[in-house]
Amino acid sequence: MKNYMQVFNIIANLDMNVNESISFNTDFLEANVINILLLLSGLIYVLKEFLGSILVTRQEKVLLAIQESEERLRQANLRLSESEKQLAQTQIVITQIVKEAELTAQKVRQSILDQGKADVDKLISASKASIATAEIQIKQQIQLQITSLAIKRVTIQLQNQITPVLQTKIIDNNIAQLGGHL
Repeated sequence: MKNYMQVFNIIANLDMNVNESISFNTDFLEANVINILLLLSGLIYVLKEFLGSILVTRQEKVLLAIQESEERLRQANLRLSESEKQLAQTQIVITQIVKEAELTAQKVRQSILDQGKADVDKLISASKASIATAEIQIKQQIQLQITSLAIKRVTIQLQNQITPVLQTKIIDNNIAQLGGHL
């Protein structure tokens, strides 16, 4: 690199006549075409290495960036597949929960219906028992009233039909029956 800098300094320090005008020189030897070609080939050689190293560095950076991008893409694809698996598992769990909820709802519904039916049956049985008890009580009251009325009627008839003589005979007869058993 040091040599190239010296070549540039030499070219820069050449005495040039400022008063001369620029024109196309057809004389091959006077025009320094060889010097220009040598200078161009030197520049191409120097710039080739310089630009080549820059391009290689840039290419390495680009390749590294591509590799990093590919790695991030791979990791993103892995996370995506894991997320899809988790989603599928979650959907399975949700489906199971929904099925269990439906079964539980059906069981609760059936339980409520069965309990309601049992309650209705109990109410019907209790009502029948209450009606039967009420019927028995009413029958007993009717029997008591009928018995009471019959006793009153018989008592009235007996009072009208029993004379004091008949009453004395009944008492004596009863005493005689009791006397033998005492």
